[in-house]
Amino acid sequence: MKILNIAATAIINRIAFTIGPIMVHWYGIIIATGVLLAVILSVREGNRRGLDEENIYDYLIIGLPISIICARIYYVVFQWQYYSANPEMIYRIWDGGIAIYGGLIGAAITLIIFCKHRGISAWEFLDIVAPTVIMAQGIGRWGNFVNQEAHGVATSLAFLQNTLHLPHFIVQQMFINGTYYQPTFLYESVWDIAGFILLMALRHRKQLFKRGEVFLTYVMWYSFGRFFIEGMRTDSLMLGPLRVSQWLSFIFFFSALAIWIVRRRKADQPWYLDQDAIKR
Repeated sequence: MKILNIAATAIINRIAFTIGPIMVHWYGIIIATGVLLAVILSVREGNRRGLDEENIYDYLIIGLPISIICARIYYVVFQWQYYSANPEMIYRIWDGGIAIYGGLIGAAITLIIFCKHRGISAWEFLDIVAPTVIMAQGIGRWGNFVNQEAHGVATSLAFLQNTLHLPHFIVQQMFINGTYYQPTFLYESVWDIAGFILLMALRHRKQLFKRGEVFLTYVMWYSFGRFFIEGMRTDSLMLGPLRVSQWLSFIFFFSALAIWIVRRRKADQPWYLDQDAIKR
C-alpha cells in the first residue's frame, strides 16, 4: 500500500521511454497523437467532399514541419532574453516551448500557397481540416501538462480539489516547486475539445455554413477562449495592458467576424455541403 501511495503522488516523468541514447518525451508523443487523429478525420471528411486524400498527405509533409518551425521561432522571439543567453536551448523543442499562434500562422500561409499551386479551394481545404486542428490543439495541451508549463497563477490545494474537483494526478502535476498553480492547460483543452464537438455537430447541417465559414467559426471560437485563458497565465509576454497572445486573439476574432460578414453578402458563395464546393 505504501508503494502505491508513493506512485500515486509522483510527478509524471517527461520522458516516456528510451531507446538506447534516444529519449522519447511524452510531449512529442501527445502532439503526434493529436496530429495523427487530425489527419485520419480530415481524410475521412475530404473523401466525403471529393478532395483527394493525397492532397492532405502532401500538405502534411510540407505544412507540419513548417508549422513546428514557425511555432518555435515565435516562442523564441518572444522569449529572446532567455534564449539569447542560452542559444544551445533554442533547438530543444522536446522540452516544450512552442507557440500555437506561430504554428497556425505558418500552417495557414503554407496551406494557401499549397492550394493555389494545386488548384484547390483554400477555403474548402480549411473547412475540412479546421475541426480536427482544434481537436489536436486540445490534445496537445496535455503535453504542457506533462511538462508543467502553460499554467496559471498560484492557487490552493483546496481550490483544485474541492472547487474544481480535479483528479489527483492533475492536482499533483500542478504542484510545481512547492506551489499549486491554476491548470490553464486544462481550461484550454476543454475549450478546444468543446469547439471540436460543436463544429463536428454543426458542419453537416444543411443551409448553415457557407464555404469558409467552418474555418472562420474555428478562428472565432478558439480566439475568444484563448483571450480569456491567456489572461490567467503567468508565462506570457506583455504588450501594454494585454499579453501578446491576447492581442492576436482580439485581432483574429474580429478579422474572422468581418470576413464572415463581407463574404455572406456575396451571393456566389456556395454552401459547405454543395457538391461543387471544391473549385479545381
